[in-house]
Amino acid sequence: MTEARGSAGLHGETYPPGTPCWVSLMVHGMAATQDFYGALFGWEFRPGPQQLGPYVRALLDGHEVAGIGQLPSDRHLPIAWTPYLASADVDKTAAMVRHCGGTVGVGPLDAADAGRMAIASDSSGAVFGIWQAAAHLGTAVAGVPGTPAWNELFTRDAIGVAKFYETVFGYEEESLTAADADYVTLRVGGRPVAGIHGVGRSLPRDRGPHWLTSFEVADTDEAVTRVTDLGGHLLKPARDTPHGRVATVADPEGAVFSLVHTLVHTEGRTNR
Repeated sequence: MTEARGSAGLHGETYPPGTPCWVSLMVHGMAATQDFYGALFGWEFRPGPQQLGPYVRALLDGHEVAGIGQLPSDRHLPIAWTPYLASADVDKTAAMVRHCGGTVGVGPLDAADAGRMAIASDSSGAVFGIWQAAAHLGTAVAGVPGTPAWNELFTRDAIGVAKFYETVFGYEEESLTAADADYVTLRVGGRPVAGIHGVGRSLPRDRGPHWLTSFEVADTDEAVTRVTDLGGHLLKPARDTPHGRVATVADPEGAVFSLVHTLVHTEGRTNR
């Protein structure tokens, strides 16, 4: 994981194309999920666009940080946090996704006056969102507990999938040179914004290629305890990394995410 400070679109500006600008979770139990994340991160909630069904935006100290939506009762889809990547033109980006071997499962469609969106899968099958901002720019604060800190794609072969994202979004790439590592950092304007981790046969068969969102916390071990007390599950115990102390957990419906207390903290920044 690489630190991505200053990723929020500041002073009312949209995120640069390719930058993760929002994370969203679709679940069956909206009320229970809001209770869980509200207790874990201190989020409050208000209604958002309803084009795909009931949807709320999570707020931290009045700033929007994430979204939670209701899955139709007859849809048995994987419960997972989905990062949205910024686009200046979601229709053109969706067309490029198809051209590069990906698929577009939802949209492009308007989300009221908030913006225009699509949900797609890359060439390996990992699901991500595309967001063209209008009234809603995306995550409005970064670098404080309860905010998205980093998004990382786990796939079989990092280099091959990185070509897909480079072509679709115009990323600059930085490959890790260690002999036993298969990792690509995606950069926008020279700044790291996301990572791709090739894990080969270690990729979980029940999940396949997938994006993983990390959320900032003040104390990783304490946050893990809160997760389990609230009915979630510990998947990978807290461990120290060059970028901070990290643990991987799942919420009560099974959505997997990471908790991270980064080594360097900066003042939270807002785009409002």
